[in-house]
Order: sequence, then structure tokens, then C-alpha cells
Amino acid sequence: MVLEAADEKTPLLQSPRAGRPPIKRTGTVWTAVAHIVTGVIGSGVLSLAWSIAQLGWIAGPLAMIIFASITLMSAFLLCNSYRSPDPEYGPDRNRSYLDAVQLHLGENYARMCGFFVYLSLYGLGIAYNVTSAISMRAIQKSNCYHKEGHQAACEYEDTYYMLLFGVVQIVLSQIPNFHNIDWLSGVAAIMSFTYSFIGLGLAVARVIGDGYVKGSIGGITTTSRVAKLWLVAQALGDIAFAYPYSVILIEIQDTLKSPPPENQTMKKASTISVVLSTLFYLCCGSSGYAAFGDDTPGNLLTGFGFYEPFWLVDFANACIVLHLVGAYQVYSQPLFANVENWFHAKFPSSVFVNRIYTLKLPLLSTFRVNMLRLCFRTAYVASTTIIAMIFPYFNQVLGALGGMTFWPLTIYFPVEMYIKQGNVQAWTTKWVMLRTFTLVCLMVALFSLTGSIEGLVSAKLS
Repeated sequence: MVLEAADEKTPLLQSPRAGRPPIKRTGTVWTAVAHIVTGVIGSGVLSLAWSIAQLGWIAGPLAMIIFASITLMSAFLLCNSYRSPDPEYGPDRNRSYLDAVQLHLGENYARMCGFFVYLSLYGLGIAYNVTSAISMRAIQKSNCYHKEGHQAACEYEDTYYMLLFGVVQIVLSQIPNFHNIDWLSGVAAIMSFTYSFIGLGLAVARVIGDGYVKGSIGGITTTSRVAKLWLVAQALGDIAFAYPYSVILIEIQDTLKSPPPENQTMKKASTISVVLSTLFYLCCGSSGYAAFGDDTPGNLLTGFGFYEPFWLVDFANACIVLHLVGAYQVYSQPLFANVENWFHAKFPSSVFVNRIYTLKLPLLSTFRVNMLRLCFRTAYVASTTIIAMIFPYFNQVLGALGGMTFWPLTIYFPVEMYIKQGNVQAWTTKWVMLRTFTLVCLMVALFSLTGSIEGLVSAKLS
């Protein structure tokens, strides 16, 4: 193994905006759809049957359609924020969500937005670690139940699997940037469709086998109205977590070739992705509730409503793991880029921050290594793994993340940028409608966050 400093012809890594080396953009509608589906159809789909079970047959599907509509509206607003001042031909291109907020709303808003963006991306890393570990543990439990019987005490720790997932992410995190992971997004998107179809198929088969549809209009009954209220709030948080992809939308748009204008391509990709995602969500969530009724598990494929065929349950959970391996990178790469670009701009003369080394391994390709990238990304993955080990609670973690980040990133900042870019005057009809929309969504987000935090605290204390 040989580690060499790059020669003088090798440019140092660049700071954001001015001075960054141009990257050839070759993305299309379908590569954007692959990125979006990878980011949207993730661990959230596994909790939707449980969410519908809390809300019931009418409110559950209706809540999913409402959140889908909100997500698509937000996506359309953000698409127009990519270029400015004109959304199609403006000379200023924003390469990240934070770039767009800073350009349209100013530095103070950008700092506030940055907090929520990083919180969202960091929280997703934790959630994906928890979910992948649960799925890997489910494979082991499924094999145990198949051999020992469904009443066997097949209990296993998931700490080892969280550590394994973390090690894999440390390796994949050394991929330089978002433009180098099209292949990973493609594989992950295929995996997401695969396990969604398997979960749907198993649930439908269960309904057909039973001969009737379970569930009720009011959802699962509880011991008290307060308990029901907290569960409804947590269910809304889970649905909120399952949909939005605002934090990566502009990064995905920045991979698209032009012409046609990037916002037109992105709107098509967003529409296709949200429609496909919603159909999957409605089918998987509704069929899961129809199959299990009041016994609907928190995680459709790991709650062991399904035991056989065990090999198919194993395969579905393996697909979940592969999908989340890719989704972790789709959401982490923008955070990596923003933090590292800040360091490059702050310390332009630092060898540790800017120098690129060539790593030559026998029989393998040459790798380009940067010490800041190696150290920061390794520490980042390690920290998400440690927190996942402390709070390994699937539904509660998803609900809390959805409640915390849904309103600021999917509603508030996109609406504010639209008002500023479109010069929407105060107290006009459009202005009042947008402000009312923002306020209503804030109330829903606070309600879901409160319920999810209560569930998280209760789970930790129990």
C-alpha cells in the first residue's frame, strides 16, 4: 500500500459557490426519480400500517393523501428556487437547500435553516441505522422461528447489527460527492420497490386467507382518550416522516442537465415520485391494517405478523437493509459537502483540510484520500451509530423526526422563498392563503412532535 500526496497539477478541493470546479450534469427525469424514491420510500413505509391503525380507515388514508399533496406543493416551490431571479433561466444557480435560503432570505435565515437541515440529515442517519439493525435482527429471528416454532424465545440484541451498519457507512461515506452515487441510488430504489411489493403481497395474502378485512373507522381502541391522543399524534409524525425530501431536492436538481430548464424536469420527477410513493404507501399501509387490525405491528416486516414463508420475509428484510445503505448516503452526502466546503473556505491553506492523497492498493484501483473527509465522515457515522444504540425505538424515533423537521423544511422556508422571489404583497389573497397554510401545518407539526416525544420518553423509561 502506497500513500502519496497529489502532484501540483491536482487541484485542491474548492470552497462553495465561486471557485468550485464545474461538474458535468447529466441527470434526467428518471435519475431524479431514482434519487427521490430512494430518499422517500425508506424506513417510513414500514410504519404506515401502524399509523393507519391508530387513525382508522377514513382518517388514515386521508392523512396520507394530505401529506402527499403538501409534499408536492413544497417540491414545486423549491424547484423554482434553484435559479434566480428567474426560476428557469436565472444566472444564479443554488446548489443546495442552504444556498437557496441564503440567496433569497439572507444570512440569518440561512443559519436557522442550517440548524434544521443538519438536524434532519443527522436524524435520518440515526433512524436508518435503527431500522436496518431491526431488519437484520428480524432475519435471525425469522430463521429461529422457522426452526424452533413460533412460540420459541427467539430474542437477539441489535447492537452488533448497528455496529456493522456503521462500518459499512464509514466505507461508503468516502465517496467524494453526490454526483458519484447514481448507481447506489438506482440499486436502493430497486430494493425499496422490492420490499414494498413483498410487504403488500404478504398482507394481501393474509387478508385473502382470513376471508375478511380487519380494522375499524375509529382505529385501535386504547385504555384512555389521552393514550389515544398521543398515539394519533405519533401516527401523524410517522406519516410526516415518510414523505418530505426537501433537504435533498435542490441537490438532486443540481444533477440535472439543461435544457430543458431544471425546474421543469424536477417538477415532472417530483410528480412521478410522489404519485408512485403515495400509491405504495396507501397499498402497503391499508393492506397491513386490513391483515392485522388491532394487532398491527409497529414495523410491518419485522413485527412478526408474518412468519412464513420465512425465506421471503428474510429476503424482504435484506432488501430493506440494502435500501437503507443507499438512502443513508443520499441524505448524508449533502451534509458532508456543506460542512467540508465551510472548512475549505475557512482554512484555504491547511494541508489537513485541502490536500488530496493518492492511495494505491495492490490489485485494486487507486483511491483519492483527503484527511478532513476521512476523519469528519468517520466521526459523523460513529456518532449516529452510538445514538441509535441509545434510542433503538422505531416508531417513536420516526415520529419525533417527522414532527421536528416537517414544518420548517417542508413548509416555512419554501413558502418564505416563494413569497420573496415572487414579490407576493402582504395581505393579498395569495399572501393570506400561504400564511394560513403555514400556520395550520405548524399546529399539526407541534401536535405530532409532542406525542412522539411522549412515546420516546415512555419507551425509554419502560
